[in-house]
Amino acid sequence: MKQNTIALVYDFDGTLIPKTMQEYTIIPRLKLNSDKFWSQIIKEANDTEGEIMMIYMRQLITHAESMNINITREEFKLMASKIKYFKGVETWFDNINQYIKSKHHMIKIAHYVISAGHHEILESTSIHHKLTNVFGSQYYFDNKGRATFPKNVVTDTAKTQFLFRINKGKEKVSDSINSHMPEDKRPIPFENMIYIGDGLTDVPSMALIKKQNGHAVSVYPKNSKEQKKVSADLLSAKRVDFIAEANYTKSSILYKRICLLIDMISARIKYTNELI
Repeated sequence: MKQNTIALVYDFDGTLIPKTMQEYTIIPRLKLNSDKFWSQIIKEANDTEGEIMMIYMRQLITHAESMNINITREEFKLMASKIKYFKGVETWFDNINQYIKSKHHMIKIAHYVISAGHHEILESTSIHHKLTNVFGSQYYFDNKGRATFPKNVVTDTAKTQFLFRINKGKEKVSDSINSHMPEDKRPIPFENMIYIGDGLTDVPSMALIKKQNGHAVSVYPKNSKEQKKVSADLLSAKRVDFIAEANYTKSSILYKRICLLIDMISARIKYTNELI
């Protein structure tokens, strides 16, 4: 079948995990006060009109150096083991894959994470082997394996670049995505994508996906009225198809509705292929 892959694309912080990855990992490792640290970063961003993630990544290195700590890939790997997921996340991918296999055997599934957080942490998480690819902010490591400066920074709007990479099958950051590619030659059309996020930082990605006839979902923690309101506002603004609690178990509303979206996309793919 032609263009028969469905892509589930996830934000990470607040979507698959309750807090930011930094709260579990590098901030406690460097013994930083989270509120104070972030306020310093935001102040510098306002004073210098700098990019927040760039400032954050640079200041981490500065703090690490002041403590005689080298930020290495091995450090990030150890940090990744501290991450806690929303309920059901670690079995979610297998459950979705099995659903596709049992009901839509001619349809393929791909899972991607696009995050402003650390790529080096994402690639060391317990769910990494379940994912087709991960995209995140990256450090350059010197010949001694130490992080020295930000190499790639993923911002809210930069996330959309990676949606185009998935769309065109150009997933290496070094691959150009600027050349024209006919819609029928793109491996994963936007209308075959389901984007799952949790808030305003996901709006550019949600807007792109929805504009291209794809689908978007906003999730929120069970006991957070504030985050539920954010999701509700996204629904009112028609940024998302539906909202749901961030519960990834098979009995959840999220799982059942994602399966319904998969059914709908699969039916369209099958019908389109019948006409080719």
